[in-house]
Amino acid sequence: MPERASLSGIGVCPGVAAGPLIRLAGAPVLPPPVPVGDAGAETVRAYGALAEVVADLERRAARAAEATVAEVLRAEATMAGDEELRDAVREHVEAGADAPHAIAAAFGTFRELFAAAGGHLAERVADLDDLRDRSVAVLLGLPMPGLPPPGHPYVLAARDLAPTVTADLDPEQVLALVTEAGGPTSHTAILARALGLPAVVACPGVLEVAEHTLVLVDGATGRVEIGVDEETVAAARLGSAGSVGSAGDEAITGPGGTSDGAPVRLLANVGSVRDVPAADRAHAEGIGLFRTELLFLGRTSEPSRGEQVAAYRDVFRAMAGRRVVIRTLDAGADKPLPFLHQDEEPNPALGIRGLRVARRRPGVLTTQLAAIADAAAECGAEVWVMAPMVSTLTEATEFAAAVYEAGLPKAGVMIEVPAAALRAAELLRAVDFLSIGTNDLSQYAFAADRSGGDLADLLDPWQPALLRLIEICGDAGRETGKPVGVCGEAAADPRLAPVLAGLGVSSLSMSPRALPGVRASLARYSYTECRRLAELAVVAPDAASARDLIG
Repeated sequence: MPERASLSGIGVCPGVAAGPLIRLAGAPVLPPPVPVGDAGAETVRAYGALAEVVADLERRAARAAEATVAEVLRAEATMAGDEELRDAVREHVEAGADAPHAIAAAFGTFRELFAAAGGHLAERVADLDDLRDRSVAVLLGLPMPGLPPPGHPYVLAARDLAPTVTADLDPEQVLALVTEAGGPTSHTAILARALGLPAVVACPGVLEVAEHTLVLVDGATGRVEIGVDEETVAAARLGSAGSVGSAGDEAITGPGGTSDGAPVRLLANVGSVRDVPAADRAHAEGIGLFRTELLFLGRTSEPSRGEQVAAYRDVFRAMAGRRVVIRTLDAGADKPLPFLHQDEEPNPALGIRGLRVARRRPGVLTTQLAAIADAAAECGAEVWVMAPMVSTLTEATEFAAAVYEAGLPKAGVMIEVPAAALRAAELLRAVDFLSIGTNDLSQYAFAADRSGGDLADLLDPWQPALLRLIEICGDAGRETGKPVGVCGEAAADPRLAPVLAGLGVSSLSMSPRALPGVRASLARYSYTECRRLAELAVVAPDAASARDLIG
C-alpha cells in the first residue's frame, strides 16, 4: 500500500482518533492430526476444553463493566456449551479425530450452517471462530487469543472482532477499531458504541497496512487516512475533547430537545437491571428498549411467570416515575432458543421469529404479558409494551388486544418490515406508539444480509430510502398525535439525530454511552433546521451525500 492513502468503510461509532495501527494476532495453528487410542478419554478432553472456555466467558461476563458486553459474553458462553455442539465433537472423535481437530471440525459444521442461514445467525460466525480458537488453544496449552500488548495507545485492525476480544478493550490503550468485515449491526459495531470507541467496519485493505503505520480514523464518516504525520495524530487527540459525543457533552443534561425547545425524548436501551445505573448516569429520560431475551437464553424450558416477574420488576422499580418500553421476546428461527423446539427453515430471517412465534406457541406471549403486568402493578414505572416483527394491521390489532387484556395500558409495535412502515398510519389507529428498529428495517428494505460486509454500504442508516420509510412513520405520528421512536443503532448517531427529529421521530433510544453526544447534537439545531435537514437527506442521491449535510 502507498505510504499515504485513504481507505473507506462504514463509520459505526462517531469520533476521531489517530495513532499507530496494530493488527489483531492470528488464530492458533492446528498441528498435524494424531492417532486416537481411547475415544472416550479424548472426548472427555475435548469437553473439558469447551467447559474451560465457558467458565472463562462467564467469569469475564461477571466482571464486565458494561452490561452490554456482559450480555454478549453470556450469549457466547451459551453457544460454547450447546449440547448439539458437544454431540458433534463426540461424533468426530469416534470417527478418529483427536480433540483439537474434532472441535475444529464441529465448529466448522456449525459455521457453514450459520453462514448459509444468513441474518442474525450469519452475524454469529465470528463468534464461532473465536470459540473454536479458544477451545483449540486450551487443548494445545497456548494462551487464549487476545489483544496485542504493544505498551502504548494504538488503533486496532482486524478482519472482524469477536465479543471476547472487544470485551477486553481498554479505551485508554485502544484508540479506535477498524475491521475489514462486519456491518453497522455487527457485534463490533454494537460493542464499540457501548465502549464509546470510534469505529469503522467493512473497510477493505486495512489488513494490508503495515503495522505501526500512523493512521487517522473517523468513526462518523468511515474514512481511514493512512500514513498521517505526528502533528495530525496530536491534533486528533486534542480535537477529540471537543467533538460530538465527547466528554465535553457530559455537561449538557436535562430532557432532550432542539435549541428552540421542541422535545425529543432521549431513552436508553437495556437488557437487565445491570444497565440501569449507566442509563441514570447519562440522564436517560426512561428506557426505550428493554430487551427480554437475556432471561430466555440457553434454556431448555421456558422461564416461569414468577421468574419473569422478578426480572422485570427489578428494572421497573429502578425506573420508577419514568417510562419503560419493554419488548416481548424477540427470538425465533434466526435467534434460536432451545425451549422453542423450532424446525430448521430455508431462510430463518424471513421465518417464524419475533411476534410470529405466537402463531405456534401462543402461550409464550400470554405468559410474558401476564408477567409484565404483574411486575408493573408492583412498581411505579410507566410500562409500555411493544412487539417485534409486526408486518400487518391484523397482527398489530391482535397484539394490542392481548396487551390490553393483560391489563397493560400502552401497546406498540416495532417497525422492522417495510410493509409495516408503509402502513404506519393504519397501525397507529390500532396501537399507541411505533418504535423503528433500523437494523432490521435496513436489512429487509435493501435485501441485504446484516452480516454481509460486502453489502454494508446498503445498511448505512443514512440511506435515503431508509430515511423515507422513517419519514412515513414520522408523518403518521404527527397526524395521529402518537409517539414514534427509533431504537435501532441509528439512534446512537449524533449527526443523524437532528435529521431523525426532522422526520417526525419523537424519541431516540440507544446505548447509555451515546446519550450525551446525541443530546448535545440535538441542542445545536432548531426544529425548523431539523425539518430542513430531513427534507434534504430524504432526496439526497446516496448515503454519503445525505451525511455531508451535517458538518
